[in-house]
Amino acid sequence: MKIAINCRSFINKKYTGIGRYAYQLLKSLSEIDTENQYLLYIKKGLINLNKRIPSFNVKNFTLKIDRFHHGLEKSIGTVDVYHAPSPEAVTVNNGAKIVVTVHDLIFKTFPEGHTQTSIDETERKMHNIGERADKIICCSENTINDLKKYFKIPDEKITLIYQGVDKNIFYPINAEESKLAERVIKKRGIKDPFILSVGTIEPRKNLENILYSFDKLRARGKFKGKLAVIGMEGWLSEGVEGLIKKLELKEHVVFLGYLTDQELRYFYNKAEAFVFPSFYEGFGFPIIEAFCCGTPVVTSNVSSCPEVAKDSALLVDPYSSEDISEAIARILHDPKLKRSLVEKGFRRGSDFSFRKTAQKTLAVYNEVCQKQ
Repeated sequence: MKIAINCRSFINKKYTGIGRYAYQLLKSLSEIDTENQYLLYIKKGLINLNKRIPSFNVKNFTLKIDRFHHGLEKSIGTVDVYHAPSPEAVTVNNGAKIVVTVHDLIFKTFPEGHTQTSIDETERKMHNIGERADKIICCSENTINDLKKYFKIPDEKITLIYQGVDKNIFYPINAEESKLAERVIKKRGIKDPFILSVGTIEPRKNLENILYSFDKLRARGKFKGKLAVIGMEGWLSEGVEGLIKKLELKEHVVFLGYLTDQELRYFYNKAEAFVFPSFYEGFGFPIIEAFCCGTPVVTSNVSSCPEVAKDSALLVDPYSSEDISEAIARILHDPKLKRSLVEKGFRRGSDFSFRKTAQKTLAVYNEVCQKQ
């Protein structure tokens, strides 16, 4: 087979969950498949320092770099399969079978996190995918249910493929690396014990209720350390600054922005607890990353979070800062519970692998090509 894959979601130097999925999928495909030919479509101008060209160093991967805006179809030519690892308006008309990965329906389930322009554009995109795609890959049962609810996609067109975690990045560090982690974290302005939040700063990540719950912990003498927030600024993040001022938390909350994978591993490993009470997730990478680093997790009882975490995290009502605060306090003050969550988290984390993701995705390519 000749398979073209769009790399747009991870050629930026900073990328989040969808970019991590697309990159790790390709990396794993390069490790398990030496027979099929892969064309990696990259749209990058001659001068664009914010984008990088990936390198996989395998003979059956060929970069198709569109520097002069020739377009996708002209750049890749005739292929058997075209895979969009994130939703896009599919314009390929070269006879290729179309595979699209749909990660979430956030614009439907949590529209307050988007502009109307963004909602309208995504709506058009999803209708296009429903009409054009031969197979739609979803990363959770929750996303499948939303897809069928809002777009009436038939069951035979959808397949569930869970995403993975790179255990070369996210793992429990040893004593030597622990000392390095402490130095790195100290340079970032954190000397005290800390609670960790990871995710783009936007409304659905629920940072406001994390701040309210953190304030409750401090006011009740349950925790005297810091709150470390890792993530880029996203949609409608301006209100957070005002809330921090209102709660008088400026000296106690540290915003770290986008970190390297190494730094992220260090913060997961050293956190007292990881707090992820998102209002909506298509999958929830940080939950699994924290599990694999041995970090006890508090997460939401809605969307895909309970599906991914199962009984390995404390599940809370994301709309209740009291619920979130109490769950964090339980971890901080119950060593037996904390150990239990860490052990369960390791076991749950072992269920997720990008090699499995790649194997099942390759099976989808074969399936669509066999259909006439």
